[in-house]
Amino acid sequence: MALLTHTGDRRRASLGSYGRPRMTGELKELSLDARHRRVGRLMRQNGVKALRTRKHKATTDGDHSLNISPNLLFQDFWASGPNQKWTGDISYIWTHKSWAYVAVILNLHSRRAVGWAISNRLKSDLAVHALVMAIALRRPPNGCIHHADRGSQYCSHNDQKLLLQHGLRTSMSGKGNCYDNATVETFSKTIKVEIIWRRSWPARRSVEFALLDYINGFSNPRRRHPALGCKSRLAYERKTA
Repeated sequence: MALLTHTGDRRRASLGSYGRPRMTGELKELSLDARHRRVGRLMRQNGVKALRTRKHKATTDGDHSLNISPNLLFQDFWASGPNQKWTGDISYIWTHKSWAYVAVILNLHSRRAVGWAISNRLKSDLAVHALVMAIALRRPPNGCIHHADRGSQYCSHNDQKLLLQHGLRTSMSGKGNCYDNATVETFSKTIKVEIIWRRSWPARRSVEFALLDYINGFSNPRRRHPALGCKSRLAYERKTA
């Protein structure tokens, strides 16, 4: 009974996002007898399920004459330390008034969001604002890779100039290859599953507050990630720094 009660509590704390592996990690942290099969059986019997994603819709505008950088990652999303590799992505959210566009930058070492910005315009300054935040927060060393798709926002003069000024190496996905930037695109979809698709949004400002609360209150400090041994992003970064 105690295991079942804590399973329900942890499901609510995880915003309904955890399947069996991460739920098992949560319960083991409470020193409960939480074996994978037992947790899975209790979840099935009580209708505890992780929310699922929807089909992905591409938003990359690659039809431009701006310079394209070579792919330096080659789908290698592992980093031995912080601020060696960053990845950026832009996604969109519908509000009652207009589209809201969200740019995010992940530190691949811990999968933490280190920079983000939101706007009602899909312009180059969106990517720049997210990058400015990431640089101010993390102060990356020379040689840190910044990987993104071939969208005009990431190929713009202002974005490339900022990367060059701070010694970041520019990397871009192959044409039409979503797998080259899979980690941050998955993160963007996770935001939609756990926050955006659960309600309607009256305006961009309401989305902005919700994202701030989600990233700083749950995703970065608490949400467990399979690629990190089901540890939270913050705990993994502290342990491996």
